[in-house]
Formats: sequence, structure tokens, C-alpha cells
Amino acid sequence: MNWRKDSALQDLYILPPSNVDLVGGYYDAGDNMKFNFPMAFSTTMLAWSVIEFGKFMGPELKHSLDAIRWGTDYLLKATSIPGFVFAQVGDPYADHNCWERPEDMDTPRTAFAVTKDYPASELSAEIAAALAASSIVYRKYHLSYSSRLLKRATMVFDFADKYRGSYNDSLGHWVCPFYCDFSGYQDELVWGAAWLLKATKLPYYLDYIAKNIHNVKNYGEFGWDSKDAGINVLLSKLLMNSSFNSKPFSLNADKFVCSVLPESPSVSVSYSPGGLLFKPGGSNLQHATAFSFLFLVYAGYLKKTNQQIDCSGNVLASPTRLKQIARSQVDYILGSNPENMSYMVGYGGKYPERIHHRASSLPSVDEHRGHIGCKEGSFYFQTQNPNPNLLSGAVVGGPDIKDSYADSRADFAHSEPTTYINAPLVGVLAYFKSHPS
Repeated sequence: MNWRKDSALQDLYILPPSNVDLVGGYYDAGDNMKFNFPMAFSTTMLAWSVIEFGKFMGPELKHSLDAIRWGTDYLLKATSIPGFVFAQVGDPYADHNCWERPEDMDTPRTAFAVTKDYPASELSAEIAAALAASSIVYRKYHLSYSSRLLKRATMVFDFADKYRGSYNDSLGHWVCPFYCDFSGYQDELVWGAAWLLKATKLPYYLDYIAKNIHNVKNYGEFGWDSKDAGINVLLSKLLMNSSFNSKPFSLNADKFVCSVLPESPSVSVSYSPGGLLFKPGGSNLQHATAFSFLFLVYAGYLKKTNQQIDCSGNVLASPTRLKQIARSQVDYILGSNPENMSYMVGYGGKYPERIHHRASSLPSVDEHRGHIGCKEGSFYFQTQNPNPNLLSGAVVGGPDIKDSYADSRADFAHSEPTTYINAPLVGVLAYFKSHPS
């Protein structure tokens, strides 16, 4: 994507005697903000994708490893000062008031950190999960880097657990309503412990999960905010052959599947006429990609143990059925839908052309070398012309529940791509590429 150039090279936090370098990482969506909570989740999902489906990635595996490392290198910086965990870089109000290329940014790049007095257990534990999951990936390719990730994951998890609290309270004005934590931080603590258990095999983390799992509410959710369904799927496999009772996790994972299966009597999600899974809120395709990922992973576990799920009412869900559901969502996203539109930019004959993404919608630095100021970009936001720069591979928020899509920059709930829509799709696509039938 050679129309993108360097940006935010001055991102730092002034902390005498030396400044903390916060260059790198990912902007969460179509803005120029670095929100570390969803960024860490996206990194965890990229790592889990490689752990489960890396063997199907072929030459793309190298790019997946690069994408993970781009996240983890930044997260190491964000946790480099003991007792500090950085939550975000940028002033969201100033940023959202401008339509500017990241290369031109002149809004404040304020860095926000949490401490023992102003904690953020959900953020810190999710970063620990990302570092621990990535350490598993890198163990095979770069042992010293893997060890560094795991050591930091342990330290950040201990910080998250020892100084408990939500960043809604510590940084509420700056993180809400953008990435407010609605489900509490207990799920992230157990999620982080589960990844550390997988990475270390230490009984300490198993004991921790046993003592804390009762604090996690099972909403049947999975995404940057709620981890409960992911916890149950991950621990179902992890504890499959252990002496620890894995039954509660597999029962909850089964319940999650039954809440999504369209023919199940306990289905609690909606489906569009064209078959797309729907949950309330914006950026709906985040649910379709994250749930598809869990369905594929859990189908693999069920197949290994020769099991199927009883959703009652004579509805049995086999591993093959779970794969069918995941496949239907991926096919819908890629163009098998009533609009015959791919919701992945640059893929297929028809795809979103006016996505809510600053860099994509403004002329590139190659085309327009002069600075484009905060409000000068408004013309490009308002125009009906297609975006001049193709953000290849980005998946947008998707259509409405009636399968229609307006292709409007202003309609950000549907037209904005996000890292956490794309990240779970990486492993899913790798699987279906290798299992076309």
C-alpha cells in the first residue's frame, strides 16, 4: 500500500529523565487515534489465528508474523515503564473534529497512561493476553523475542490483577464513548490468565482461573470488549486432557454456539434475510468475523473429541455444521449476498468505494505534496467521488439488517473499517483457502 507514508513519528510521552517512545502500532479504524485496548485485542486475534491456522497460511505466514510484531513492538513500548501502562495516543475529540491524512496530523498527540492509583485492569490484561499469545507464535521463529514477550506479559498481568479497576473510571472522558468497557474487567483478567496458562503451563494460572471464573458473566459475546465466549472456547481445548474439570467451559462454549445457530431454539442473535449474523450496535461485521473464528476453532476441538452439540429441541450441531455457519458468514462478506457486494475493499467486482477512512479518502502525499489542514479535508469527506486510495483488504462495518448498504462516508457505523473486524478473519480465510469444499 505504497500511498501510505510515515506518520506520528513524534508520538512520545514526556517522563523525566527520559521520554517514552510510543511510535508504531495501529490506528484502530478510519481515524488517526491509537486506542490500545482494541489494538491489543486485534493483536491477540492475529496471534490466535497463526496458532490455530498458521499451517494453512503458506507464504502469507510471514506477513502475518510481521503484522503481529508491528502490534507487539508497540505494546512493549507502551508497557516499558514499570507501574505505567499506556492506554492511548491522541486527543479523540480534536482528532474526530478533523478530516486529515495521518501524514499531516497536527492535532494533539497526547499520551494517556494508567497507574496503580488510576488502574485499568481490562486494558492491562488484554495487553498481557496479546503478548502471551504472540510469545507462543514467536517461540518457533525467534526464541529470545518470544521470551521477552512472555516476561512482559507476566509483568503486565500482575499489574492488572494487583491494581484492579476499570479505565472507564481512570480515563473515562478520554476513552468513553469511543472504547468504553461495558462488560467489566473480570473477563479480561481470566482471558489474560488463560493465555498465560497456554504460554507457560504453570499451575498458578490454572488456580487463578478457578478462583476468578465465577466473576465472569456469560453473555455469549466475543470482541474487543467482552471475552467470555473466547475464554470458554480457548479453555475447552486447553483443559481437554487435564485433570482440571473443563466441563463448565465446554458447556458454556456449547451454549454460545446454540445462541448463534439459526435453527437453535435458544438462538439470541438476529439474521438478515440474506443470512448475515446481526447484533445491536455499529460495525456489525466485527461479530460475524469474531464468531466465525470461534466456530471454526471450536469445530476443530469437537472433531478431535468426536463430539457434537445438543441445542435441545432435537437440534444437534456437528463440527461440520459449525464450519458451514462460519463459511456462510465469510461468503456473505466476500459477495454472496443480496447486494452482490464484497464488503472487503478491493476484493471482487463491487465493493465499498466511499469508506469512512481519512487516509483512503484524501489525496495521497504522492498526489498532493502540500499540507491539508484540519478543515481543508472536509471537501474530501463530503464529496460523492470514490476514495482515491484503495485500502485493499479492509473490511467495513457492513450492511444494515435488511442487507442494504448506502456506501456513504458519513455513515461510519457501516462504512468504517476497523482492525478488530479484520483480525479474526485472517485465520478464517486461511482455513477456507485450504478447505475449499
